[in-house]
Amino acid sequence: MAQPDTVLVGQKPPMSYVTAVLTHFERGSKQVHIKARGKAITRAVDTAEILRRNFMKNAVINDISIATETVELEGKPRNISAIKITLGKE
Repeated sequence: MAQPDTVLVGQKPPMSYVTAVLTHFERGSKQVHIKARGKAITRAVDTAEILRRNFMKNAVINDISIATETVELEGKPRNISAIKITLGKE
């Protein structure tokens, strides 16, 4: 289960996730985590950059962590890359 201030990135356009992150900040969150796995990693990075450059000039990247998660696909364990970008306000 996701943490309260976490946006899980999937297959939607990046602007959908930008809106979700903005909503978290408008509701008083001090930090928001953007998480993605596999092919969605590029969309997560796009989300953070669109937000910082166009909507929240005072947003800063507090942390970026990468990992490899093992999931079972078609009965076999597979390694999938994952990223977590933590954004905060100055």
